[in-house]
Amino acid sequence: MDKRNFIKSLGIGSMALTLPSRSSKAAGWSAWSVGPQQKGSHRVWINPDHKETEAQIQERYAAYKKAGIADIFFEDDSEKHFRIAKKNGIKAHRWIWTMNRAHDKELLTTHPEWYTKNRKGESCATHPPYVDYYRWLCPSKPEVINYLKEQVTSILSKDYVDGIHLDYIRFCDVILPVNLWSKYGIDQSKELPEYDFCYCETCRSGYKAQKGVDPLDLEHPDQSPSWRKYRYDRITNVVNTLAKVAQQHKKPITAAVFPTPEIAKRIVRQDWTNWNLNAVCPMIYHGFYKEDVSWIGEAVADGVKGLNGRFPLYAGLFLPDFNGNMADLKRGVELALQNGAAGVSLFGNITPEVLAAIS
Repeated sequence: MDKRNFIKSLGIGSMALTLPSRSSKAAGWSAWSVGPQQKGSHRVWINPDHKETEAQIQERYAAYKKAGIADIFFEDDSEKHFRIAKKNGIKAHRWIWTMNRAHDKELLTTHPEWYTKNRKGESCATHPPYVDYYRWLCPSKPEVINYLKEQVTSILSKDYVDGIHLDYIRFCDVILPVNLWSKYGIDQSKELPEYDFCYCETCRSGYKAQKGVDPLDLEHPDQSPSWRKYRYDRITNVVNTLAKVAQQHKKPITAAVFPTPEIAKRIVRQDWTNWNLNAVCPMIYHGFYKEDVSWIGEAVADGVKGLNGRFPLYAGLFLPDFNGNMADLKRGVELALQNGAAGVSLFGNITPEVLAAIS
């Protein structure tokens, strides 16, 4: 499923069992260098067009490089695209759907037990929330983690792949951005059981082993700080396990995440400031949250403060939110840089006007 179609349908993008220390050294994590990143270097999320000729690809990526784009996150594998990007001095990363694996029909058929269950006991293998392709793996299951390790190992073993970029590295949205409530005819001013994941036997028994109680026996499980943290830690464990795979291959690992640490925790159980990454790309899609362009700077400041220098942040910008206004796009880029972003990461139609605005 192309992420463009996903965003059009749903409106969002979209990344040891102990939580690591805030200190990367204390966590045993080496912030190994993959080459210097100049302040103001940018990134893009794209799906390679397999029909393009080498001349067309060369022209495109030469223009990207001239505009300051240093990295490309490719949603599909294309050795031709990757190598031409690299020839132009652009790092080529493979961008993958991580926990949401709806596109893997064989996995869904052979291992439906690997998928998450909501508070009503419904599996998203058979009862996907919101849209049909919301089929989320459970991060607590060792089989799932091993499967993802194999996937990432296979990708990073290719010499033309410079790094791995994790998307959908989270739980299903327990709360959607407010501008989508009317689209689905739901009021999510509180957490509803059909969107609250995961309550499978593995997650419940793991929490019970720590706290002595089944989360389903809590009077208000949606309000339990320890039950929320348990789930944050499950995703963190997946990320940090895959980070070790990337480190073994001496290639960077990055992630697309929700716009601020607070929003990420609250609506998708994503604690990205505690992940062992080389960089993070929060999707600061201001239109989804009914905010103006100035919010880009505010969200970047929140993320940079939360990271406290652990690794760089690239502000993810959704080009359709700017409605073709290149002055607003330029302002969004400037606000991101002024508030501590190392650059921006763009999703949408990369036109010559867009390239001029970010240069």
